[in-house]
Amino acid sequence: MAKTITFAILHFGVAFGITYLLTGSIVIGGAVALIEPAINTVVFYFHDKVWQRIEKRSRPMLA
Repeated sequence: MAKTITFAILHFGVAFGITYLLTGSIVIGGAVALIEPAINTVVFYFHDKVWQRIEKRSRPMLA
């Protein structure tokens, strides 16, 4: 769990830092730092589901 939490903090920090550097806005940087990881989490869920289907189809059938 600690690894997940520290990764989330890192992700928020990177999203904020890059957006702040590009825009110069703390407000926009903060908004992107909150919105982007949330959307990315939902996208990852569906990405994982697609890969589960691909892996299931590629498994050889057992008799």
